[in-house]
Amino acid sequence: MTIRTRPIEHDGPGGPFEGVFVWDDAADGPRPGILVFPNVMGLKAFDVDKARALAELGYVAFAADVYGKGRRPTDRPSAVALMNEAGSDRRVLQGRLLAALAAIRAQPETDGTRIAAIGFCFGGKCVLDLARSGADVDAVASFHGVYDPPPFANAGRIGAKVLVLHGWEDPICPPDAMVALGWELTASGADWQIHAYGHTGHAFTAPDANGPGLFYQPDADRRSWQAMRNLLEEIWG
Repeated sequence: MTIRTRPIEHDGPGGPFEGVFVWDDAADGPRPGILVFPNVMGLKAFDVDKARALAELGYVAFAADVYGKGRRPTDRPSAVALMNEAGSDRRVLQGRLLAALAAIRAQPETDGTRIAAIGFCFGGKCVLDLARSGADVDAVASFHGVYDPPPFANAGRIGAKVLVLHGWEDPICPPDAMVALGWELTASGADWQIHAYGHTGHAFTAPDANGPGLFYQPDADRRSWQAMRNLLEEIWG
């Protein structure tokens, strides 16, 4: 196993954007591809590490950039400003997500017929919006995401399988927001699952999470990653 990385620059609304593609150079032939969308802090080592873990499982992965090339927050206030800017127009945001999808699909190591996406916090919102757009992806997994729907209708039918990994004590998305998401996905015809973890808040996969309702929960971290693996194995074998 020889895990490699390379930067990938691509266009998109408000671009250019630059993410990191990760693959096992020892593997032969195209493999299923997985997009990794970052949390509020934007593209960083955490996201590349997740992409690396996916490559070690036999996939290729693209840690995506939705803020723009060179636009990397230095602290939480600057991160929130960039997140709010990126989320201010959900059609533009969906355009950026589709551009990242096109970028991973264009890589020679990627089997473009088998694509999924995962995301954390704001990235969890991104993967839900990718599914809402009707994008041609097999599955999405939202880790402690944000659930508010866009101010316009979803695609006629959500074809991606949707996995939502939720902290029951998440102050950003309390249980009623989780239930509303379930009804939304049902109305859109999605094949969906929601796993709610007790005694768990927001940011439960982030070891450095620190704030009211934001804390690392190792059991939820481990269980949610396994749930994602189970879904990928179900759809791709």
